[in-house]
Amino acid sequence: MSKALSVLYIYRNKDLHRVENSLNSLCQQSNNDFEIIFVDYGSTRNYKDGLSEFLKQYKNVKLIYSYHTDQPWSRPKAVNIGVKHCKSDYIFVADIDMIFRHDFISILHRIKHPNKSFFFKVGFLSEAESKKNIPFREYAISFESKYGAQGLSLFPRHALNEVNGLSEFIHFWGADNDVHNRLRNTGMETIFYDDKILILHQWHLIYRKTLEKFLTVEIQLSNVLRINMQHQINNDKGEISKVNVNPWGNIITKKQFDLLASAPVQRELVNIKSVVDYFLFYELPLHQTGVLSIQFYEDPFQKTLKYHAKKMLGKTVPLYYCLKEINDKLLLHIISFYNHFPYSYKVSGDLKTITFSILK
Repeated sequence: MSKALSVLYIYRNKDLHRVENSLNSLCQQSNNDFEIIFVDYGSTRNYKDGLSEFLKQYKNVKLIYSYHTDQPWSRPKAVNIGVKHCKSDYIFVADIDMIFRHDFISILHRIKHPNKSFFFKVGFLSEAESKKNIPFREYAISFESKYGAQGLSLFPRHALNEVNGLSEFIHFWGADNDVHNRLRNTGMETIFYDDKILILHQWHLIYRKTLEKFLTVEIQLSNVLRINMQHQINNDKGEISKVNVNPWGNIITKKQFDLLASAPVQRELVNIKSVVDYFLFYELPLHQTGVLSIQFYEDPFQKTLKYHAKKMLGKTVPLYYCLKEINDKLLLHIISFYNHFPYSYKVSGDLKTITFSILK
């Protein structure tokens, strides 16, 4: 028999100490009418195996692994996987950094409503305070979250399904406020629960790095926060409630991952602008079935004296994108038009190639 409430965690390559603290606080709840769903969004093997073994000590935990290993982080896609696998009427979207007061689940049951979503005030702990193992009420809070932080939220599951979940166009950060705005567009009430602090945030190093102007092995997209914000503004102005026209909440299976990983590079594309643009806007849409694997590289001619001399003399030379520009164009193109397909995206360790494989 399914529980009335699911607590949903999303995870990728994080240390287990904070996970342990968070889950232990749920084990101490005065009300145990809930289940836990853990979505591992593509952790590498060591983290994947470690989490799987660690969670065996906890009851009522459902672990879902999706092979999104070689894709940029997407909180919406990870949450949506959990939504699709949830049977409870209500979903609380949690975070591994959080510690919950002993009556938190009881309060969720008391306030849950089919036409209301809630997001919660959070107390942030210092590094020193986070290392303590003391009762919830004894922690000294450094500062509190404000109205704009809407990530820790309670939703009726039917409401998320009606708007097709969180927007999977949004990658990296920035989806939480958007889903609350879209739910309001359906007539739902969204409420900031700030009566009391029920959740504490454990200190950790900031994982969100400054976006680099240059290509990095870690998948990054320039200007992504502004793009995500524009998406939210557009949804808000247009009073849009439903997103994700294509299938959403899909996992990548091991079979799909293996097909992508084992596919040989079929074509090598030089970084000439016309070559790259032609691939994005003509060749890629034409690919219908199976795996397509492409590798982009810099034209050696671009660094020759002959090229620079011809360019200086005003003679006709190829127009090039640098690999960082290809990275940004390709990633944005994938996110916009192909993110519902299984795909793999890798920047080589020497930063000289980008390999993109897609399974249709």
